[in-house]
Amino acid sequence: MDKQLALRELETEIIKNDSLPLRESRLVFGEGNPNAAVMFIGEAPGFHEDQQGRPFVGRGGKLLDEVIASIGWKREKVYITNIVKRRPPENRDPLPDEIEAYKPYLTKQIEIIGPKIIVPLGRFATNYFLPLAKITRDQGIAFKVGGRVVVPMLHPAAALRGTGAMNQFRESFKKLPGILEGVLSGTFTPAVVEAIGPAHPEKKKHPQSKLFL
Repeated sequence: MDKQLALRELETEIIKNDSLPLRESRLVFGEGNPNAAVMFIGEAPGFHEDQQGRPFVGRGGKLLDEVIASIGWKREKVYITNIVKRRPPENRDPLPDEIEAYKPYLTKQIEIIGPKIIVPLGRFATNYFLPLAKITRDQGIAFKVGGRVVVPMLHPAAALRGTGAMNQFRESFKKLPGILEGVLSGTFTPAVVEAIGPAHPEKKKHPQSKLFL
């Protein structure tokens, strides 16, 4: 399958769908490597993203670029998108019906790219994959959801609000290379288990997923 072509066709499909909400805002489809092993997913575009038509290009985006580089990766080698593909007014939280409307397109986007790891950024993106998760508790922990590995992280914009949040964000991000190495090799060695974190104290409360440790 020509993934680049498939993504362009999907983007065109969204553009042509007049029934989608938030059509007064610019489409921010996503960008990066169509063969990416890691896919970062936020909740919705903000002001700067709406202006440029690209995901994560404001202050939060600059931090995301920085932490991606800090673990030896490059932005162009991963794939970055959002659940909702257009900016909600005044940067408000996306509504349930907006998330539901764009859900088929995100599902197809994930199917086309086929990432080994999905990194939801922030509460809304995390709860999209793990409805019972709490981002402050579960960030940096790898879960197995629907055959894929999902590693929640704080939203970069949230990390910018305080030193504690920033430190948590950076420390959680450092775990990603080890998790990816374990996924690609098909085995999680004790060192990788240690990198992911201790056994989840409330894992039985996550019936929709299996803690990947």
